[in-house]
Amino acid sequence: MQRGKELARDVANWRPKKGEMAFWWLGQLGFIVKTENSVLVFDPFLEDSPSRLIPPIIDAEDLDFADYVLGTHDHGDHIDKKAWKAISIIAPDTKFVVPAFSKDVIAKDVPLDESRMIAMNDGAVFRDEAKGIVIKAIPAAHEFLDRDPETGFYQSLGYIVEVDGLRICHTGDTCKYEGMEAKLIDAGPIDALFLPINGRDGFRLRMGIIGNMDFREAVDLAGAVKPGITVPAHYDMFAGNSENPYNFIMSLETKFPERKFWVGGHGERVVLSRDE
Repeated sequence: MQRGKELARDVANWRPKKGEMAFWWLGQLGFIVKTENSVLVFDPFLEDSPSRLIPPIIDAEDLDFADYVLGTHDHGDHIDKKAWKAISIIAPDTKFVVPAFSKDVIAKDVPLDESRMIAMNDGAVFRDEAKGIVIKAIPAAHEFLDRDPETGFYQSLGYIVEVDGLRICHTGDTCKYEGMEAKLIDAGPIDALFLPINGRDGFRLRMGIIGNMDFREAVDLAGAVKPGITVPAHYDMFAGNSENPYNFIMSLETKFPERKFWVGGHGERVVLSRDE
């Protein structure tokens, strides 16, 4: 497992070819994704909390190469405000993508110039013409498909990112909901799909642990959407809110043996090519 400065150097020094990307899993639902011209960081959870089962594998100050940091919802293991603030200082050109629902709350702890914080909601599209990046937001049903009745803003989002000829979907924390498959299919062929598999139940909900899709639902989503590769996550970080990823593997290989997936270690570089 690569970690710390070694991991940061690997991300900074790796040079993808056209149509190629790499990702590094940071734990929970955090990923670094690098394509030909851009580096995206999704939901980096870097707080050194005693409740973690695995320690942070990189410091926020070492993410100075990030072009975009995308946060799916205002929970500390997805939008780590201390880490965001550190990144914003060390990397003044980095932009931050947030749900519009949480923008004002996040801005209190992560003071940014207005041009650096991109607020999204279902159906919103952000374009960076210079880098050729298109970010589309879709709702996420983190146990519930929560939506503010006054603003229409969803509390939790997923993101579909088109960059350097590739299409990446990070669902954020979510259960499957009516219309979700259609939104992903309508977006066009997805090269990499990152999604949670830790599931949900009444016991966890009573404890305030808000749930996600389980491995069976994740497998069915992958079978319907047919991404180039499916990457299950959000099963490794907290006791009492985990899942055995090999349940996902066994189910996917049985139901949809043609579908590719990755299950592996934190900080490992995984290289993908659309030509594969």
